[in-house]
Amino acid sequence: MDISGTVRFDGADLLTMPQDELRAVRGKEIAMVFQDPMSSLNPVLTVGRQLTEILQRHRGLKGAQARDVAAELLVSVGIGDALRRLKTYPHQLSGGMRQRVMIAMALACQPRLLIADEPTTALDVTISAQILELLRSLVVGSQTALVLITHDLGVVAGLCDQVHVMYSGRIVESAPRRPLFAAPQHPYTTGLLASVPRLDQPRGVPLLPIPGSPSDTLPWVRGCAFSPRCTRQVPECLGDPPVLAQTPDVAAHLVRCVNPVPGTSVDDGA
Repeated sequence: MDISGTVRFDGADLLTMPQDELRAVRGKEIAMVFQDPMSSLNPVLTVGRQLTEILQRHRGLKGAQARDVAAELLVSVGIGDALRRLKTYPHQLSGGMRQRVMIAMALACQPRLLIADEPTTALDVTISAQILELLRSLVVGSQTALVLITHDLGVVAGLCDQVHVMYSGRIVESAPRRPLFAAPQHPYTTGLLASVPRLDQPRGVPLLPIPGSPSDTLPWVRGCAFSPRCTRQVPECLGDPPVLAQTPDVAAHLVRCVNPVPGTSVDDGA
């Protein structure tokens, strides 16, 4: 399968950038918090060694200075007794603590862009809320842009400003948070919201799951990739692939659908 495109950051295409230049961008300009910190952290190196390596590579810090800054980073993400924690190994920390270490590593060089891929998947509800609030406060304080990748619409409603809903590798709906949750127009978006339990619904109201299963529809050669599962399919859905177009109601609301959902109203709770 032929996949093409560009990934631009600050005007430069990251996909064609030489490796030595790309290494200077990773960790310093762009950082990432991965889904599973246990598999992302090196199990044979201490937390301190992994933190100071970033500081040495990108900020030129060495010895005691790097150690002190690493300890300050742990304190900034809510880890107490930081100097002792620097000597611990990842397996000696809880899941929430490991994720905090990952966030500290990601923010060590004050990156301009932070990518968080399902940062709370392996955590319980209480710890998840703490991690999300930590990300919110740190991003606001450092003026770092945050790209959050998640399937949890509750997290999206509480944390994100701009939302891009993707299906089969393409954006099918894009809008600021409030317009998207107040009036979702793509059938996939409405299906996602309808399949989430709501506390304001009477007991016994059944969920409405999206029918069918995802299929390998990359690339979109003919028609809409969601059409086999869509309850609003019309003949035009099987023609040329739909384009991402502006809706008539909100200028910043884009939808990739020839038969969008009209008049939907869902409270985002924010």
